[in-house]
Amino acid sequence: MNRSMRLTRIALIALLITLIIARSGSQVYAFMSSPAYLTTKDEKELGKEFMLFVKKRLTLIEEPFIVNYVNKVGKRIVAQIPSPLFDFHFYVVKEDTYNAFAAPAGHVFINSGLLAAMDSEEELAGILAHEVAHVLCRHISKQIEKSKKIGLVTLAGILTGIFLGGSGEAAGAITSASIAAGQSLSLKYSREHEIQADQVGLKYLTKAGYGGEGLLRVLNKIREKRWFGPEQIPTYLTTHPAVEARMAYLDTWIQAHPEWSGSARSTDSTELHKVRNRLIALYGDTTIAHITFDAGLRKDPEDGLAYYGKGLVFRREGKKEEALKHLKKAIRLRPQDADILRELAQTYFHMGDYGNALKAVRQALALSPKDLEGSFLLARAQMEMGNLQGALNSFKTLVDTAPDYLPAIYYLGETYGKLGNLGEAHYHLGIYYREKGQLRNAKFHLKRALNFLGKDTRKRLTIEKVLKEISGAQGHDRIEKNAS
Repeated sequence: MNRSMRLTRIALIALLITLIIARSGSQVYAFMSSPAYLTTKDEKELGKEFMLFVKKRLTLIEEPFIVNYVNKVGKRIVAQIPSPLFDFHFYVVKEDTYNAFAAPAGHVFINSGLLAAMDSEEELAGILAHEVAHVLCRHISKQIEKSKKIGLVTLAGILTGIFLGGSGEAAGAITSASIAAGQSLSLKYSREHEIQADQVGLKYLTKAGYGGEGLLRVLNKIREKRWFGPEQIPTYLTTHPAVEARMAYLDTWIQAHPEWSGSARSTDSTELHKVRNRLIALYGDTTIAHITFDAGLRKDPEDGLAYYGKGLVFRREGKKEEALKHLKKAIRLRPQDADILRELAQTYFHMGDYGNALKAVRQALALSPKDLEGSFLLARAQMEMGNLQGALNSFKTLVDTAPDYLPAIYYLGETYGKLGNLGEAHYHLGIYYREKGQLRNAKFHLKRALNFLGKDTRKRLTIEKVLKEISGAQGHDRIEKNAS
């Protein structure tokens, strides 16, 4: 498609958006008092459709160690809310820019770059509480005028484009179209929305045992980031306005409410530091990662977590012997650290030394029996060593324990296939691809599963239900193709 046709498409989409976005001005909505334009049922459906688009547009970090930590902090805040309208889910986006945002129906996102910049759990809790408050206050749904002419699938696609941003051409065309329509096109929160989200967020933040200073510190980091150059201006500042005014307001508010100052929760920074080191080592620039960990070792030559980070970077670079050497140094300094033992096992696994991998991962699981990644690695090592029945049992236990852990679902299907159970093999591969958003592959495997499952009526009904959902979801592809 040539440039002029593409811009015409963008302008048409922009005009469509202007017809469904309304009331994004400065009116302050009372917390949960005035009716939203979308019902909670509509918003839940919109959130479901939104997530299907997100899985195609964003790279979400799926490592249990990282994701579980963020969810643990987020759900600690949600636990303070009496009868929340939505089930909250927290995601880490593989993106260096500083951003966090809340999507419809309790889907909360934080970019890996912002998470890696945090120095305390209180900072993470502060930013998550603020985003949770936007959902509680229904700030998104109250800006969307419900339209019977536009389906939720179409609306989800439009919202995805707005939340995730677009090219300069798209932004310019959208702005022009909205001016032509005589409306302000934006889902950017108003200053009043931000103040309300801060107030509501601080309330539940402090109930969860965190102080309010963490939010102030992370806002200051976001503000300082913009001075590095216009191309690095944090995305957060484009959707959450007036950060300086908010900081001044928050500082005054916290001083006026001593009970909201200081953390009542005693938190160990080790877990956050491991999350940071993993993000820097596995998802950031490798040169910068080495510089970061080398600086840490110059400051403290006995810093086991810095050796841990170096080992992860070397493994990512394919330098397995160097990775092994640094992880062994980390273990000598932190001999009871199950996470480092697991990474040592992972390195042995990548080197094809499955015997030592199995030995190390069993040591790790003895220290941390519920570790998902350790349990997964155990099953993978069993599989590679030819113990297929042992691997099958391990994968089944893992899937029963963590049904959303997709790598285990995939390899459970692979193991069933190696054992000749093609019905279960195709079924689990189909579920894996459905969750990954690869609907064509999912449809293929699930249809194949029906040919092998025989009289298993219960599973056949499940497959037929999933196939029906996939057929409906494939409308997303047609919408995106028509808009591109």
